[in-house]
Amino acid sequence: MANKPLVVHTVKDLRAQVRAFRATGERVALVPTMGALHQGHESLVRKAREAADRTVVSIFVNPAQFGPNEDFDRYPRTLDADVEKLSSLNVDVVYAPSVSEMYPDGHATTRITVEGPSAGLESDFRPHFFTGVATVVGKLFIQCMPDCAIFGEKDYQQLKVVTRMVRDLDLPIAIIPAPTLRETDGLALSSRNAYLTPQERAIAPIIHEALSRAATAIRAGANPEEAILRARQTISTRGLEVDYVVARNAETLAPLKQPGEPMRLLAAAWLGTTRLIDNLPA
Repeated sequence: MANKPLVVHTVKDLRAQVRAFRATGERVALVPTMGALHQGHESLVRKAREAADRTVVSIFVNPAQFGPNEDFDRYPRTLDADVEKLSSLNVDVVYAPSVSEMYPDGHATTRITVEGPSAGLESDFRPHFFTGVATVVGKLFIQCMPDCAIFGEKDYQQLKVVTRMVRDLDLPIAIIPAPTLRETDGLALSSRNAYLTPQERAIAPIIHEALSRAATAIRAGANPEEAILRARQTISTRGLEVDYVVARNAETLAPLKQPGEPMRLLAAAWLGTTRLIDNLPA
């Protein structure tokens, strides 16, 4: 039978609940989200339930990771509906802090900057983004101090940035990746898919299709640069404005230097007013 999670809004109340779990020797998993939950988020929660005895889901639309011309104000906020969805998944605690709770003196004056995997790609187009992500995730980790945290592979660069931050700061938290969940036509699930018009939604799977073709070609021996160029052209010809389509080292996200490196293909493109990202192993 489903149990409605306890919803807390302050660091004090969150820590009280986590202390109670720890008092009985239970492991705690954290799933950081910005809400507007969909099946992709639900898959993260299921993975958290497998990894720990108790699950905390944070819901916070973080202003520090949005640029001045991005969609912070219109980003969907659906807390009541999100809590209902989490009830069916037996989540124990929903942590839904206000902006003033997370940043009592305004936007973060102490910031966490992670170099290495944050270089290039998203940072070329959203230079503020990973400092905002690393800072808020660092705060969530300190506030909750979970045993593990679940991050989806759809935001692959973010996953690698968080993994590196935890390693560099010696945080005793296991970062567990979860595979990208997709629609039947290959489109990666994302809260921003709600912005797409019906016509745009029909075109959007081209990113996954192009990356899949490139990955197949590379595995068959094609030159990665040539395969990536074809993928970029395929996406562009459908009317999308490409930010990047690249092949990178799967662990460091550095440019490829030698044959046989673990490889990840990553893409970001605008479809109308909606920015879509995706990635695949190759």
